[in-house]
Amino acid sequence: MDSYKYKYRPEPYRIKMVEPMRIPTREQREEAIKRAGYNTFLLNSEDVYIDLLTDSGTNAMSDNQWAGLMLGDEAYAGSKNFKHLEEAVRDLYGFKYVVPTHQGRGAENILSKIMIKPGDYVPGNMYFTTTRAHQELAGATFRDVIIDEAHDPENEHPFKGNVDLAKLQALIDEVGPERIPYISLAVTVNMAGGQPVSMANLKAVYELAQKYGIKVMFDATRCVENACFIKHREPGYENKTIREILREMFSYADGCTMSGKKDGIVNIGGFLALNDQELYQKATALVVVYEGMPSYGGMSGRDMEALARGLYEAADYDFVAHRLDQVRYLGEKLLEAGIPIVKPIGGHAVFLDARRFYPHIPQDEFPAQMLAAQIYLESGVRTMERGIISAGRDAQGNHYYPKLELVRLTIPRRVYTYAHFDYVVDAVQAAWNNRQNVKGLRFVYEPPVLRFFTARFEPIQ
Repeated sequence: MDSYKYKYRPEPYRIKMVEPMRIPTREQREEAIKRAGYNTFLLNSEDVYIDLLTDSGTNAMSDNQWAGLMLGDEAYAGSKNFKHLEEAVRDLYGFKYVVPTHQGRGAENILSKIMIKPGDYVPGNMYFTTTRAHQELAGATFRDVIIDEAHDPENEHPFKGNVDLAKLQALIDEVGPERIPYISLAVTVNMAGGQPVSMANLKAVYELAQKYGIKVMFDATRCVENACFIKHREPGYENKTIREILREMFSYADGCTMSGKKDGIVNIGGFLALNDQELYQKATALVVVYEGMPSYGGMSGRDMEALARGLYEAADYDFVAHRLDQVRYLGEKLLEAGIPIVKPIGGHAVFLDARRFYPHIPQDEFPAQMLAAQIYLESGVRTMERGIISAGRDAQGNHYYPKLELVRLTIPRRVYTYAHFDYVVDAVQAAWNNRQNVKGLRFVYEPPVLRFFTARFEPIQ
């Protein structure tokens, strides 16, 4: 089938098993969101109809991956499934060494501990919540070096994840290369709206880093989506395969952290990949303390097998192009309905602009948090905040005030159909129509770190 004839690609799979869902009543939703403290993370799954909270571990595995689960070698050391995972990472991404972890933040923790000294600086193309938390807990200061266009939801730059080389150079000049252990480069950039980084920018960052002896570490969680955007948007790559683009992308990195729960299409698992043998030895020493043996790192053999197979499946163009089309479908339908979103439409989610949704609610009254709660109240659709709550506080206890105040509608892989997204559009439209009657929130409980996961709120009367 010539898929280019279709505005949105049909699903490149058949549905062989289903999970029944139901829409909770309005009364049930009102009770559920109050019980959850107006935090969608604290809703029970059974109280949710369409779950767009995250694409992390919420994906549908293939029959090939399920078959792999039955081949789990659960040896405490030297599992053959680890060998399969190691081979997949080396084949697809080109790294020499692989350290499995229970999920991506396990890899972030180990990387931060083996590379960061107190007083260091880690530049990155916009922060991510758990990544920055691990860097700061290890004693580093994060410094944002993303291009300015990334902070403007209306700007349609095709690669809003790009690093501003002048900002990076200015940081090197300010603190010295010896205080920069590595550059943290996300491909794609979640907090900017799932925005990709161009191949030209990846290469330029790597060359600048090499000049000063600074390593480049990717957050490779959604690297396949980034590769597909390069294929679609960057001249010279339109005829390259996803695998070819991935190999070139990772040639401009010294290592990566990976949450297999996203582009690995599994429910749990991740890894740290490296080229430096000394760093690898340090990582294996710590993985034993925090995760498990270097040949399982917090994963069972069957989970490693499913991840190894999922990494290959994700690198298939039909899979990832359809995924981007699902996100584009939802985004374009919302734009047609007059809903303000981040443009251009990103890779794993559509991001609503809560500032324009609720211009009458000050940022420190948490408009994005309230918008996520209102969408749930209208429909049973669960989304999540990506704004001031996610940004957290600085060392003095003051709120960070990000320019982007967003609600993320995250699409799990191979789970929902276009018809489900039509329902989501109706839900957001209902919240939009009622926007003038909505007020902000205040904290009832605020944890000290990564507060968006477990904080509780109440409406301001």
